[in-house]
Amino acid sequence: MSTVVKTQKRDKKENAKLRNSGFIPAIVYGYEVESQSIAVSEKDFTKTLREVGRNGVMKLDIDGKSVNVVLSDYQTNVLKGQMIHADFLAINMKEELEVNVAVNVTGTSVGVSEGGMLQQPNRELTVTVKPSDIPDSIDIDVSGMAIGDTLTVADIREKVDYPITNEDDYTLVTVSAPRVEEETEDTEEEPETTTTTEE
Repeated sequence: MSTVVKTQKRDKKENAKLRNSGFIPAIVYGYEVESQSIAVSEKDFTKTLREVGRNGVMKLDIDGKSVNVVLSDYQTNVLKGQMIHADFLAINMKEELEVNVAVNVTGTSVGVSEGGMLQQPNRELTVTVKPSDIPDSIDIDVSGMAIGDTLTVADIREKVDYPITNEDDYTLVTVSAPRVEEETEDTEEEPETTTTTEE
């Protein structure tokens, strides 16, 4: 388990001031915790997040009480790439919960080798798992996929170690045919003709 991340209570009016002083405005709610606005040290939180991963369990020190939490949601500043707000869900380590886990595609599909295009319309799966067993990602081997093939939850449900809550028709990967450049009149160059008149 990672080190405990210290928190402090915050006033929502002070969000900008907190960010400028190295803190991330946040909210914590869930198991045996009254929903409240807090702030966490950006430095300590970022370090802990690197240690446990996006779905990992971390500990928050809230008024001297150590609380097990997972990062439920967050917002980032697109331009600066900094986290500007975080939502923490307090959890019971003995009970299962639903979490979103990244899908990691492995292997090179037959279809891609033949010029096809691999697409991932959905890059996460929702699984039910105990906090201590939350995976960083779920690997999916696509090496057997040919052009025109589609991989859905139904195809992998029995191969994954965790119950998946998404529907069977939830599409994860497709291999489409290579794009063919359409010839148009605009792209076809017609030979120039000149008209001359005899005097």
